This record gives sequence, structure tokens and C-alpha cells, in this order.
Amino acid sequence: MAERPSSPDRVQAARRAARISLAAAAGFYPAVYALDEPVVALYAFFTPISLGILSPLPGSGRDRARVVLRVLPVAVALTTLGTALAVATGPAVAGMVLVGFVMSFGAAFGPAPAGVAPGLQLFYILACFPPYVPDTLPERLAGLLLGGALMVLCELLVLPAPAEVPYRERLASALDVAARAGRAAAGGGVPDPDRVRELRAAGQVLRLSRLPPAVRPTGAGRTERALAHTGGATRRLLDQLARTAEHALPSPARDHVSGSLQAAIAAQCAAMAENLRGRRPVAGSEALEEMVEQFLTARTRAAEAREPPSPHILRRQSAVLAEAASAVTARAALSVALGGRRVVHGFPGDQLWYAEPPAIHLWSRRLTGNLTLRSVAFQNAVRTGLGLGVARLVAGSLDLAHGFWVLLAVLTLGRTTAGATWSAVRLAVVGTFAGALSAGALILWAGETTDVYAALLVPIMLLAFTVGPVAGLAWAQGLFTLVVSTAFAQLAPVTWRIGEVRVVDVLTGSCIGLLCGVLAWPAGAATEVRRGMAGLLQEAALLIPAAVAATLPAPAAPAAPALPEPEPPEAGERTRWQAQRRWQTEHRWRTRHRLRLAEAAYAQYRSEPGTHHETAPDWPAALNFAVHTLVGANWLPRIAARHLDGEVPAAAATWAREAAEVTATAAVRASGFAPGGIRVPPVPVPYAIHSMPAGRLLPVLTDVENWLVTLRADLRAIGDGTPP
Repeated sequence: MAERPSSPDRVQAARRAARISLAAAAGFYPAVYALDEPVVALYAFFTPISLGILSPLPGSGRDRARVVLRVLPVAVALTTLGTALAVATGPAVAGMVLVGFVMSFGAAFGPAPAGVAPGLQLFYILACFPPYVPDTLPERLAGLLLGGALMVLCELLVLPAPAEVPYRERLASALDVAARAGRAAAGGGVPDPDRVRELRAAGQVLRLSRLPPAVRPTGAGRTERALAHTGGATRRLLDQLARTAEHALPSPARDHVSGSLQAAIAAQCAAMAENLRGRRPVAGSEALEEMVEQFLTARTRAAEAREPPSPHILRRQSAVLAEAASAVTARAALSVALGGRRVVHGFPGDQLWYAEPPAIHLWSRRLTGNLTLRSVAFQNAVRTGLGLGVARLVAGSLDLAHGFWVLLAVLTLGRTTAGATWSAVRLAVVGTFAGALSAGALILWAGETTDVYAALLVPIMLLAFTVGPVAGLAWAQGLFTLVVSTAFAQLAPVTWRIGEVRVVDVLTGSCIGLLCGVLAWPAGAATEVRRGMAGLLQEAALLIPAAVAATLPAPAAPAAPALPEPEPPEAGERTRWQAQRRWQTEHRWRTRHRLRLAEAAYAQYRSEPGTHHETAPDWPAALNFAVHTLVGANWLPRIAARHLDGEVPAAAATWAREAAEVTATAAVRASGFAPGGIRVPPVPVPYAIHSMPAGRLLPVLTDVENWLVTLRADLRAIGDGTPP
């Protein structure tokens, strides 16, 4: 059973209904009764409905007004294009396919393009139907601009929508939690279950799939990429701090070096929270990086002492260093988000690749990255474009009266899965039939008395736009049928058969939508998320041996044949290490690309009804595995370069290579998502920790061990809920 909408949802629906109804009526009535301009009235009426009801505009009233102003030129262009292509069915169909695809594909570029796409398509749909009357284009554009201007005013002045909690504030609150946990960890103590729960809850709040679409930083621009990167690094830091709180050591058992670094991490988190709230100037991560350098130096000296730290202390130091890595990454990404384009040096490395390229490069990269059959944005755009094109062809070929209702049905009833589309169609047909009966009864009673329709239009709009979004699709379709019937009765003489026409058109559009849903990716994201996660795990697995080889290069040990070798160096290269680094960089790019597609598929998967069940694999664990792999592949070689100044003993390199290969093989096996998950063997203890009394190698081996332990924990979590 669906959950009943909460009181705030019902209140917001009523407030939105008041704004849209007032904007539509304020343009419709003067155009009909004062100016006698039915074309102006039609576009002034549908503009607020298309941008206010069909398009879930994000943000507060001011944000929505800003979006409307930005998209009005696009609406003008689409209306002009539709008016020109209405000359014949062929051009209109071709234009509909193109417009449907382009507008739907905009979802890949962020929540704002995704929100306005359905409403913008309606402008082309209205204009591309016969009769071909290009001389009415000025009236159409006048009505469009009038409706848009009235909607902007209503969004600003009439019960304006409250603002969502912005992502920056959510991120600042999470950083406050991290700062408190960092201060507590720096002082030592005992395991704190309450703090662990607080940290994990704060991390869940930042998951993009759990955020309202309006506040997700999923755009292609530099600022939103940097904010998303900051959020990801903060989530990773919160998870690391939670593990630290689970296994806290009392102060006497701790080393002061780790405590100092954790205090610096806490101070950096507090400073970032203040930056996000605009209370302090934005600075880079140089101060924390200096603390990391001091930490690395102190850790090396301690490892070279006559009595090196115990393995437990070494592992704790490695965990604190991983926390510092997350904090440095978050700080560097935030400096890009708040400070704009800049060159980023130091530890973050090529993780902040988006900081330097121009904006056009970032947008083109998002475009080309989603032009693949593995992108859910591309799949949805193809399904929508073809569905609308077929609907326009059928409506034009059969010369259906009010044929744009056929396309409107495809646009509003189409879902990302065939099952969800069928459920929507069943409800829509029932609601439309009931609405048609009510509209027919109203017209039989009122006849041609337009005063009755004029008096009823606003109350019916208020009822439809309030009840429809809250009560469900059947109510929405039925009441919207009453709305359009009451409006059209004032534009031209109508009979009770207008309800019959709408039923036929909705049935036609529903059949077309169902056909497209069955033929084009009927499973929606349920199949794509599995395929995308499998490819992500396999791609990330290739990075593990490469990262270990770059961190602890073996003197002469070849890689195991089960995993691919880095490509041999080209002519003119100085060393094999350079070829390995280039190979690793290439696979980091490919892994990031697959990560982006998998995240988008998972976000859509969560939005699809009926796809969530307890036996599904833990998809967030698969995403975490890829993220942790990328982080380790970036950080471990850089940290090792500050510790090691010579060749690595063959035994140490062999241990690292074998442990990496076992982990990579487990990742490839996990990509099959077998029921019950897979058994992942524990990471063997580095030989040097119990065989070498001292040396710079100890901390590096511990870092590699800590990384592999984290990756294997992610792999164990990918099961389907049944203990392996």
C-alpha cells in the first residue's frame, strides 16, 4: 500500500495549486473576454500548467521564478519550431523525435534541466499540430510570454514555495558532526555507539540518491562537480571516523602523533563548515597538508626507531592518515567549489581534474559520457523521443481531434519500466473515463452558457491541482479532463463528445506508451544497475594490482597471468614505471566514467516503485568499493614516495602483489552478484610487521594492508542479505 502523503505535502500542493490557477486564470480571462484572442488565451493558459504542473521545478519561489525566466527563450524557440514544422506530418514527427530526445536527455546535466523537460516539450506539442497557421505565431508567443510573466509573479508573490535545505547546509551540518567526532578521537576514550550512529546517519544524509532532486549537486559545471566531490569525501571521512569511534583506544595506548593529526582534521572540518555558511574566507588545504607531511615524517622516524610501534598502533596511524586524506580531498574540492577555477597541486592530484578545464569542456564531457546505451539518461531519452514521435505520427495520420492529448498522455504516463507504465495507464484510463463522464454531464447541463464555464474554471483548477498530486494519478487525470473541457468550452462551441475525444486520445497515447515501455528497456534501471555495477567492479579490480605495483614496485617479479599487465612502454619512454602510471591513469578515468553511470542508474533504481527488496545486492557497497579503490590508487603511491627511498625487498613486494591479486579476483567474482554473496578471504598480515624490527617499509605495508582490508569489507557487504 502506498504511503499517504504527509500534511506538509498536502499544504504545498494547495499552495502550488493557488499559484498556478491564479497565473493561468489571469492570462486566460482577459485574452478571451476582453481581447477576444483565443490563441493568446490558449498559450497563456497552458504555459503556467506546463511549467508548474508538468515540470516539477526545483527550489524556492525565487529559484522557480529564475528557472522560468531562463527557460522562456527555449519555450519561444520550441513554439516557433513547432509552428513551422506543422506544415506536414513528416516534418512534425521528425521534430518531435528530436525535441523529445534532446529535452529528456537534459536530465544528464542536472536537476533543473530534468525538471523543466516535460513542460518544455508541451510547447512544441501544442504548436506542431494542424492547422498550419504560421501567421498566428505572434499571438502564440504573446500568450506564452504573458503566461510566463504571470507565473514568475505568482511564484514570487503568491504563497511562495519555501526553500529546500540546500546541499551546502546539509554538507556543513555533516562537517560539524565530523569535527565533533575528530575532537573526541584526538582526546582518546572508549568505543561510543551513540557517536557511531550519529556519524553513519550524517553520512547517509549526504547520499545523492536520498536527497530531493532539487538539491542534488549533479550538474556538469565545475561548482556542482566540486560540491559533489566534497560531499563524497566528507561521507568517506564520516565512515572512517565511525570505524575509529567503534574501536577507540584509551589515551595512554594512543600515540600523540595521531592525536595531533586528528585534532587538525577536526579543525579543518569546522573551518569548512564555516566556509560553506559564508562566515570565513575560503582557504586551500595547505595547512592540513603540512600537518600530514609532519605526520609522515614522525611516523617514519618512529618506524625506524629501535623499538618501532606495535602493529596495532601502526594500523591506527594508517587509519588516521586515511582520514586526513579524505579531509584534504574535501578541503581541496571545496576550495574549487567556492573559489572557482584554479590549479590544484599537492596530495589530491588528478582527483580534481575538473578544476582547470573550461566549462565547455566539462559540459561536453558529460554529453559524450552519456551518449552510450549503458546510460539511463540516454535510454530514457530514446524511449521518450521515439514514443512521442510515434504518437505524433498516429495522431497526424488518423487526423484525431485534439490529437495533442495523445502526446500528452505519452508524456505524462510514460515510466522507466513497463510494469510501472502499465500501472499508470490503468489508473489514468479509469480517471479519464470518470472525468469524461463528468465533463459530458456538465456540458449537457450548461450548454453554450459560457458564464457557467468561466465561473467554474478556477474552482476546478484549484481542486485538480490540489487533489491530483496528493490523491494519485486517477484523480489527477480525471480532474484534468474537467479542467481542459471547461477551458475549451470558453474558446469555441463544444458538445458532450469532447469527453469522448479525450478518452480516445488518452487510450491511444496509453497504448503507444505501453508499446514503447515493453520494447525499449522494459526493466528500467533494475537491469542496468546490475550491469553497470558489474562493469564498475571489474574495471576497479584492474586498478588494485596496478596501484600496489606503483606503491611497492617489485625488483623483478612479473604480474600474475590472471590479471592484465600494464601495456609495455612505447619507444622513447624512460622507465617501465612511467608506462605503469599512464596505464593506471587511463583506468582511473575509465573507472570514474563507469562510476558516474552506475550512480545515475542506482539513483533511478531507487525512484522506481516495486524494485526494492531485501534480497537485492548492496549497491551502495559496490559504489563504495569503486570509490575506495580510486582513492587508494591516487594516495598510496604518493604517500609511499615520501617514505621509501630505495628498492622494496622482494618478499614485501610479493606479499603486496599476491594480496592485491586475491582482492582483485574477489572483486571480479563479486561482479557476478551470486546469491549469498562470495567468501572473501582476510588480508594476510604483512610479513614485515612480524619479521622486521624496524624500517621505513613498515608504515607503507600497513597502509596497503589497511586499504585492502577496506576493499574486502566492501566486497563482503555486496551480498544479497544472506550470510555467505
